Parts: sequence; structure tokens; C-alpha cells
Amino acid sequence: MTTPVKATSRDTRRLQTRQRILGAAIAEFKRSGMAAADVGAIVASAGVAHGTFFFHFPTKEHVLLELEAREEARLAAEFARFLKDPHDLATTLARVKELVISVEDRLGSLLFKDVLALHFSPSRPRHDEVWTDHPVIVQLVEEIDRAREHGEAHPDVDAFCSAVFFLLGVYGVLSTTSSQAARDTMLTELVATAVRSLEVR
Repeated sequence: MTTPVKATSRDTRRLQTRQRILGAAIAEFKRSGMAAADVGAIVASAGVAHGTFFFHFPTKEHVLLELEAREEARLAAEFARFLKDPHDLATTLARVKELVISVEDRLGSLLFKDVLALHFSPSRPRHDEVWTDHPVIVQLVEEIDRAREHGEAHPDVDAFCSAVFFLLGVYGVLSTTSSQAARDTMLTELVATAVRSLEVR
């Protein structure tokens, strides 16, 4: 039995509507921040009824969850391309730092901070995640493990903790430091400190 053409067309229209709402919501979040974002402005921009927004996104937080997942997938794909070329631990950590900065550049500081705040919020709508659900953490853990196996990192290094601590450091600097010069200095030192902490002594 073949799928009726009408069902396919309806699914396509639904996806297009969802994309319009997501785009309008992201633009509004960039302007106002998630908390102050006006759902009325979002639906007006997307050209949909008020209830259509909540059909696709039960809360404004669900918009951020979808945006976060998309940005993480993009970041993981870019990181995977980097990993195909020769690299060491220092260049790997520096590249991760650059990729996270690129997310902030794409989203803008206000929206980037909203995404981070939701990611670490205890009221996050999704509670069943484990670290393996996050491809960038998985990739970084694998790279630190690789460095350990090749004698580039100390054999007692905990790859998971090291990856998480490093990412938390990058997020922390970007979300709390407004001076560009101070950020650049802190992030450069963060990479250097992380490399020193992982090295074989």
C-alpha cells in the first residue's frame, strides 16, 4: 500500500510551517532574549495562528532545545571535518574553542547565553539525556583517549572529565566576560592550561 500524496504534502507543509516559526522565534529571541520574546510577534512574522506556535513548540524553551540540537549537530560536523586532518591535542582544543565561539557569533551574545542557561537549567524540559547524547563531548572524549593511547596525554587522565571541564571553561568565559581582549587572553590561557594538565610529565 502506497502512502497517499496528500499525507506527504501535509507533512511537507507542516515542516515548512515549523521552519518558519523557528526562524521567526530565533530572530525575536536575538532581539529581545527568550524571556522577553513576544509570541505574538513571532506568529505574526511567521504568518501563522497563535495556537500553531504551541502546536509545534509547547513552550519557548522548546524552541531553544531545537536550536541547541541543530547548533550542536553543525558544530560536531565541523569538528569531524577538522579531525580528518593531522592534529595534536593543543590544536584540537583550540579548534573546539573556535567552534564554540562561532556558535556565539552565529546566535549573538544574548541568544547564546539563553541557550547555555537552558542547557544547564534544572527545569530543562528534557531530563533523560546522558553525555553520549552530545556528539561534541563524545568526539572530544575520543580525542583525549587517542592522545592518551599515543603517549601525548598522561595515562591516568580521565578523558570524560577533562573534556567536560574544558567545555565548561569555554562556556564560562564566553558567558561572563564582555571585554574582547580579556576573553581572548582567558581562552588562550584556558587552552594552554588544559594542555599542560593533560600532558605526560
